[in-house]
Order: sequence, then C-alpha cells, then structure tokens
Amino acid sequence: MREVAVVSFAQAPNVRRDTEHNEVEILSPVVREAMERSGIPKADIGFTCSGSSDYLAGQPFSFVTALDAVGAWPPIRESHVEMDGAWALYEAWVRLQHGDIDSALVYAYGKSSPGDIREILSLQLDPYYLAPLWPDAVDVAALQARALLDATDFTERDFAAVAARNRSNAKSNPNSQLAGDFDADELLSSDYLVSPLRKHDCPPISDGAAVIVMAAGDLARDVCERPAWISGIDHRIEAHGLGVRDLTTSPSTTLAAEKAGMNGNIDIAELHAPFTHQELILREALGLSESVSINPSGGALAANPVMVTGLIRIGEAAQRLIDGDAKTALAHATSGPCLQQNLVCMMRAA
Repeated sequence: MREVAVVSFAQAPNVRRDTEHNEVEILSPVVREAMERSGIPKADIGFTCSGSSDYLAGQPFSFVTALDAVGAWPPIRESHVEMDGAWALYEAWVRLQHGDIDSALVYAYGKSSPGDIREILSLQLDPYYLAPLWPDAVDVAALQARALLDATDFTERDFAAVAARNRSNAKSNPNSQLAGDFDADELLSSDYLVSPLRKHDCPPISDGAAVIVMAAGDLARDVCERPAWISGIDHRIEAHGLGVRDLTTSPSTTLAAEKAGMNGNIDIAELHAPFTHQELILREALGLSESVSINPSGGALAANPVMVTGLIRIGEAAQRLIDGDAKTALAHATSGPCLQQNLVCMMRAA
C-alpha cells in the first residue's frame, strides 16, 4: 500500500444560517486556506474530488458550479460523489494508490438552512414502505434511541452526558456552532423534541465547508513536518430497510474498523454521531476504551453541516496529529439513516 497522508485541513466557521454567501462563496476562502497551508502549488494538484448533495443545493449538478471555487482551468482531473466528503477522500486515497499522481484536493460543502433538512433526509428512506409515511430524520433516530434504551442499560442521562461533554469540548474549537458548559441533569429537565430525544440529543442545523489536501510519500514529508499518515481506510454498509437490521448495533462500523487495521492503540477518536445515542452505539462497535479522547472538537453535536461533517471528522483528527497533540487517531463518518453507511479512517503520526 502506498503511503498517503493528510498534509493540510481547513474549514469554514459553522453557522446556523449563512444568508450572505452561496456555496461557492463559502467554499472559496477555505480552498485557498487549505492550499496555502499545504505548500503545494495549485498546478501540482494531481486529482480533485468533492462531496455534496443536489438535494441540499436544490438544483441538479450543483457540484459543477462549486468548481468555480477550485478553478477548473487549465483542465483538471476531477470527480464527485453524492455523499459526505469523507467518501470523496476515500476515492482520492484510492486514486493516489495508482502511483501516477502525488497529491489530491478533497472538499465538501453543504447549506442545510434553506430547506427543511429533517424532511429532505427522509428521501433517503426505502421508497416503498418507509418514505411514503414521511418520518423525518429525527423521528427515525428516535426509534433507534428507543430501541437502544429498551435493549441495553443505557439511560437518557447517558444521552445527556454525551451532549454535555461534546459541547464542552467544542469550547476550544473556534469553528464550532454550539459550545458551552452544560449539566447533564439540567438538560434532562427540558421537553422532548421527539421522545426519547430532546433538543440537546440532536445536531444543530449548520452551513459549512471543509477542505483536505493529501500527498503521497516523499512529497508529504517535504511539505509537512508531521504528516497524518493514513494507515488504513475502509467503508461498509448496512441493509437499506430499517426493519431488517438491529438498530442498536453497528456491525458495518466494526467491520470497517477491522479492515482499516484498527488496534487498541488510539489516542483520539472523532466520531460522526449526529445524535447522542449514536455515539454510544459507535463506541461499543469500535470497542473504544475509557482512555480514548472522543470528539475533542465537539463532534457533530457542536456543528453538523450535512455532507461535510464526516470529512471534518477526518480533518480534525488529522490536525491533532499534524500539531503533535496525538500519535494515533481514528476518524469515523456515517451517511444515511440510523448509521446505515460507515467509514473508518485510521491515521498515525510519523
């Protein structure tokens, strides 16, 4: 396997509603920042890949317009996935394995504020049995949360503790949207949004963008003092129908981690858990010990730009390796309802 590393990461400040900028205007300064940090000239980028959703943008082939933020002239080698940007990074990693290029630019963007994101995400559901009932994203997550409470010893206070810790961690993240000190017991006094989920159990609605630059072998060593080497990466998927799988477990996450070469030596884990109970499911699926620092950035409960959040998890984990704050890291991304699709990226410092 060819050595590939993350050498730079940048993201836009996550906000509830950006009414002054379109997707290209949000993305452009982030691309510029990531490129400047990487030390790689734009003309030397061998491959560009993006992740986004036309459902959010409200127009077909919206990613073509986003290329204005990158600059597609002279012509570039470019691809796009209708997925979270973490899957665009996976495609770029595979492309770098071919050996004929040494660098790649990966970006993702999403504005969730213009429409009803809960209703939009219902379009991911099975079109014959579930989608016609119009359960939204929070409704479906609440079904999963209730199943977890009924099948395990977890409690609603455990959910609240996850929210309190993540948003406390987010205080050190200048790009977070929600941050502060919260008491788990006080959070439990709030009303249900969709039982058993309260507002703090759910992700904020966010607009944002993120960019990662990757490099292979000696180029990574030349441009970055401490590259975040990708030691393994894999993604797996659960059955589409929610009724044919156990919503309280995530075997696809476990398998992806095994295929990515996960071992017990992990300093930090950035988990893409939009809902509090999903972090508990992921922690068990990955077998994370108490010594692992989980979501030091605040995670998806602090900011959740749809189609970007998974890429941010990889970028946040990589940045801590680049800065020398950790030696090993796990980043996780998910897509689809109830942790349907899961990606695990293992990284290490030199």
